[in-house]
Amino acid sequence: MTDPSPHIERGHADSERAARISLLHKQLQERVLVFDGAMGTSIQNLALTEQDFRAGILTDHPVDLFGNNDMLSLTRPDVIADIHRSFAAAGAHLLSTNTFNSTTISQSDYDTQHVARELNVAGARIAREIADETSTPDDPRWVVGVLGPTSKTCSLSPDVNDPARRDVTFDQLRVAYTDALEGLLEGGADLIMIETIFDTLNAKAAIYAVMQYRDDHEIDIPLMISGTITDLSGRTLSGQTAEAFWNSVSHAKPLSVGLNCALGAKDLKGHIAELSRVADTRISCHPNAGLPNELGEYDETPSQMASVVGEMLTAGNINIIGGCCGTTPEHIAAIAERAATTPPRAIPVIRAATRLSGLEPMTIDENSLLVNVGDRTNV
Repeated sequence: MTDPSPHIERGHADSERAARISLLHKQLQERVLVFDGAMGTSIQNLALTEQDFRAGILTDHPVDLFGNNDMLSLTRPDVIADIHRSFAAAGAHLLSTNTFNSTTISQSDYDTQHVARELNVAGARIAREIADETSTPDDPRWVVGVLGPTSKTCSLSPDVNDPARRDVTFDQLRVAYTDALEGLLEGGADLIMIETIFDTLNAKAAIYAVMQYRDDHEIDIPLMISGTITDLSGRTLSGQTAEAFWNSVSHAKPLSVGLNCALGAKDLKGHIAELSRVADTRISCHPNAGLPNELGEYDETPSQMASVVGEMLTAGNINIIGGCCGTTPEHIAAIAERAATTPPRAIPVIRAATRLSGLEPMTIDENSLLVNVGDRTNV
């Protein structure tokens, strides 16, 4: 006779997760939720050694592992748990997993692609443990499973002399993201965030993986999508404006869309306002603590960052707010204090139209004149 206990345990876990997701939707209607801060720079500030990234698990690995921060979920889970705990204590409601580079594609840089799935499971379990430990009825917490951009780009050639060359294909990305997604959900993630998107085609592979998994398993997976504006040009690395980016990913009907990394709150403020104008979903933002100085350090103080974030909140453009590179628990505490006194952005009703995108958005509606749709493309 088959032991039914694993099925009972899985059913119980699924029902608990469904209850947490229901509560998440309710809380988003009532207040601005606070995202956590920087995992990477928090790790860098600990002055760890090569041994910390091996810790008996990959002792004889032939490639240096120092800097492969995701590996710490296996070798030093206590370090990752402490970082999660510090952000939860600062007021973060959404704890993001230490899985930014936990795909087979990114881990291949360290020849550790064979443990990619294990990294996702471990990263989610650590965050799940701290979320459950620190949640209260007044301040519940959720685990955000992170799918990072990978170390390759599907849209751009790595060789200026060979524009058609690609280091990765859409299907390779889809497979890698599916593997990571399965690990994150197994480890206890409540929702998924595709973040720091510099190439929208990479993101669309991740979106496809999530949507396919939803359909195959008939499971609700709330999805956050967060792009990155790489410089003051106001575009992603693959060239899109904020509105064009939204047009490219809106089919996923995400829980939220937003921007993170690369810039500080001051420089992201206008782009967030633009997203808020065009997106009929929630808006998230987790900027850096300003721009890095010549030593690669972030100088913006918690009060300085909270002041600019306060302007974004007061403008009514934010539903989820937090921090990226350089942000500490002190930054998150200051942001959380501002967010607690501001109502969340009301989701607008956007008039139906044909909304397309290349590098720029294109809207076709009753005000459009002749639109000539070409039948040839000169590549």
